[in-house]
Amino acid sequence: MNIMLACSAGMSTSLVVSKMQEAAKQQGKTDYKIWAVDQTQIEDELGNFDVLLLGPQVRHIMRKVTKIVDGKAPIEVIDAVAYGTCNGEAVLKQAEALKERGGK
Repeated sequence: MNIMLACSAGMSTSLVVSKMQEAAKQQGKTDYKIWAVDQTQIEDELGNFDVLLLGPQVRHIMRKVTKIVDGKAPIEVIDAVAYGTCNGEAVLKQAEALKERGGK
């Protein structure tokens, strides 16, 4: 599964990415690819991710991003508490649930 996170600079989400990668590794999910980008790179990454998680600080771009992604992958804002506490396991579960639901 390919999970991409996006925020205003890709910096704060990189901490969450590290924790998510640790959680995936501990769960034996070695085929997971998890990375973070600046919000301006979302269009360039189209087709590379199965789910897109937005940092809580960029929730205001959800409508714009939804148009860019155009149904190619589900999108959701990361749970603010899980994000703020860098709870990689919780954010990983959120991404997996989002993929299962297909963004519905």
